[in-house]
Amino acid sequence: MRVALDAMGGDHAPGPNIEGAAAALEANPDLEIRLVGDESLLREQLSLHGLSSDRLTVVPSQGVVGMDEKPTQALRAKPDSSIAVCWKLMAGREVEGVVSAGNTGAVVAAGLRTRLFLKGVRRPGIAVTLPTAGGQAVMMDVGANPGARPEHLVQYAVMGTIYAKRVLGIESPRVGLMNIGTEDGKGNELYREAHQMLSKARLECQYIGNVEGRGLYRGEADVVICEGFVGNVVLKVSEGMAEFMMRSVMQTMHHALDAEREQGSQALQKLARSYEYSESGGAPLLGIDGVSIICHGASDGRSIANALKVVAKIEHQNINEQIMREIAGLGDSADS
Repeated sequence: MRVALDAMGGDHAPGPNIEGAAAALEANPDLEIRLVGDESLLREQLSLHGLSSDRLTVVPSQGVVGMDEKPTQALRAKPDSSIAVCWKLMAGREVEGVVSAGNTGAVVAAGLRTRLFLKGVRRPGIAVTLPTAGGQAVMMDVGANPGARPEHLVQYAVMGTIYAKRVLGIESPRVGLMNIGTEDGKGNELYREAHQMLSKARLECQYIGNVEGRGLYRGEADVVICEGFVGNVVLKVSEGMAEFMMRSVMQTMHHALDAEREQGSQALQKLARSYEYSESGGAPLLGIDGVSIICHGASDGRSIANALKVVAKIEHQNINEQIMREIAGLGDSADS
């Protein structure tokens, strides 16, 4: 398994990327990593960390897409940036996967420019794993395709279901459509039409209909689908609310007795870990002919290592082959 790792991506690059690469190589003897970035800086960092392996290769790039840059403009101005080079390696079949904690929009835009879509896939989408009262749920799409069509949402149901089965181990995922109400006629034209198509499509899953926002964390569905604008808003609000709640509870606990505070603190830390991006590593861009994992900008070495593990798991589970097979089985509902 060969993976291109954007060594320059992330808030604290390249340190966490190098640490994550080292941990992943140690854990997986079949993994090979192309560390993409500033060659002199990376070789200096590898020397400082005492890292040397025939499974770790430095691939030079020029420039970095900043977190505050407009993706398409930055990619045009920096065609040899670390993100762009990673995707070029996958387009040239030199690697099977790409991992980056850099500018999410640039990662997606660079991927879309390569047109490395799986056969039958109209628009790739980003799938995130979220904790719920019932365990875990996949939400897709959270930002790759804000202008989705109904048929794209049907394909997200297919891809999200396969990911939930093969990566999260959910045997019979329930699929829900994120909407403003559970009734059949709710939502705008996009969601009303998507609901009708999902109700009639030949899906290898249980479509339970519309799900309201409150139903996401109640665990009413195992796979929640929406277009990228809605999904990104839901994700960012969830992150902000989780952070706010944790801080509020911790402040309240400071007034508790020492013993109770210690027990409560341990419980909160355990709960907080279930929300941490470090645990899941990152979010896959599903629908790509290859594997792409988008990591949080603040990713540490553990997060990067976990992302690299997810790449291997997706590849070994033959998820892309299953996606193509099931989308082909949709017939006309998969056409745009």
